[in-house]
Amino acid sequence: MISFRSFVVRPSSKLLFFPKHVPRQYGKSVFSKTSAYYEQISSNPIRMASTTSTRMMGSSMPESRKRAKRGEYSQLESDDISHFSNLLGKHRVITNESEIEGYNVDWLRAIKGQSRLVLRPKNTNEVSKIMTYCYERNLAVVPQGGNTGIAGGGIAVHDEIVISTSLMNQIVDVDEWSGILVCQSGCVLETLNEHLSQYDLIVPLDLGAKESCQLGGNVSTNAGGLRVLRYGSLHSSVVGCEVVLADGTILDCMNTMKKDNTGYHLKHLFIGSEGTLGIVTKVAIQCPPKPKAVNLAFVGINNFQNVLETFRLAKRDLGEVLSACEYLDQETLSAVFENLQLKSPIESSFPFYMMIETSGSNGKHDEEKLSMFLEKAMSKEFVADGTIASQPSHIKNIWNIRERFPEALLKDGHLTVYDFSIPLESFNEMVEETRSHLGPLAKRVTGFGHLGDGNLHLNVTMEEFNPATLAKAEPFVYNYVAQRKGSISSEHGLGSIKRDYIYHSKSPQAVSYMRELKRLLDPKGILNPYKVIPNK
Repeated sequence: MISFRSFVVRPSSKLLFFPKHVPRQYGKSVFSKTSAYYEQISSNPIRMASTTSTRMMGSSMPESRKRAKRGEYSQLESDDISHFSNLLGKHRVITNESEIEGYNVDWLRAIKGQSRLVLRPKNTNEVSKIMTYCYERNLAVVPQGGNTGIAGGGIAVHDEIVISTSLMNQIVDVDEWSGILVCQSGCVLETLNEHLSQYDLIVPLDLGAKESCQLGGNVSTNAGGLRVLRYGSLHSSVVGCEVVLADGTILDCMNTMKKDNTGYHLKHLFIGSEGTLGIVTKVAIQCPPKPKAVNLAFVGINNFQNVLETFRLAKRDLGEVLSACEYLDQETLSAVFENLQLKSPIESSFPFYMMIETSGSNGKHDEEKLSMFLEKAMSKEFVADGTIASQPSHIKNIWNIRERFPEALLKDGHLTVYDFSIPLESFNEMVEETRSHLGPLAKRVTGFGHLGDGNLHLNVTMEEFNPATLAKAEPFVYNYVAQRKGSISSEHGLGSIKRDYIYHSKSPQAVSYMRELKRLLDPKGILNPYKVIPNK
């Protein structure tokens, strides 16, 4: 017996529920899957950062992707390494080339740095001492968390010293009354969720990389993820942070009150600034209650207009229990079939699919709302087919398909991922226009993303990296976004690969003030150089 709710579409377009417990051999309803289906889905793969890069930022690249000219920083010397060894101990100072390789390559195997030194501090004071010394010596540094970013923000462009926060993984406090968690910046997202479960709380952030990414990196890139629709961005949930500035100054913005209206909110400067203004070492974040009841629908849809109609209906009819709303196209799901040999939760093929999650405190109430919503969506012919899961293991495994999209696409050979905020009605149009524009230069062009916050992930794969493909894609895709008043970086940051396109989303005046702010907090420019702010 398996225990999850399923529904089938009859010609009458009525929504019919099976009993809670369904025999294994209950037929081949496209809205039902046996436990064998869920057991086939494995967990996320180990990150691939140590793999040799297939794309270096060298002379074969388009101008926008070439490695920036090295700044006038000091060269690393043996005396510097000795100093750091005395400060941290030799076991937390990495100089071996093979050990450093994992810190020098991003997980897409797309960007390779040239750092010759990795430092692994355990606390804020050690970070402060490192930065004080680097400031005096004019040594450039790059902060790095879980190295799960895809814009190059955490990879050294030249020989910057990598400051890894992986050992800064202590949970300081959980206020069970207010729900505010205080922890060091190197805490892994999934580890935090496991710790919070004893308080019936969750981190208000859910990413595919949650088993590797660190909260400090999430804050520094203002990571979004699956549930911005429900909980908002990190600008709304982070209530305080501790930051080490370029000269070693420890800036204490560690407020743990939800409301604080005493002057400027300096914490917001460091949320999304990608380590260019300071290194986040500690975070205080508001954590919501863990939902008692969660349901997830995976549905097939015949056209993109019906995707929009279904989303609008979900917002209206599911209201307070709607926690995530994702879309994907058939090309994305095909990559999962072909490259990971995973099956779809539904047997029929459709041009588009949606994942609609509800979470709340009353299971019966939520199920009734979801069933009424789906019945209405089918009666209006917005939704053609689908399945519902309510058991945690089944929900996790369906989400696992979503979280493995990048892995599946990467197996095509080479993957370039774009992360845009554009009007919802432009999602599929952008995918189709990019596909047409690139033609045979791309193996596959796909789209998936967060409908709830207008975030499209546009993906271009190649059997092997071809500079001509990238040269044709850029600035085409950035121009498309700019023409629609969107953002060229919705949640991944600008890093090193998008910084020169910042003017597609920001005015020259805004960039000028950003540059002045950078100069104020980091006069020597040693914090994560070559990132975010373009050359004049």
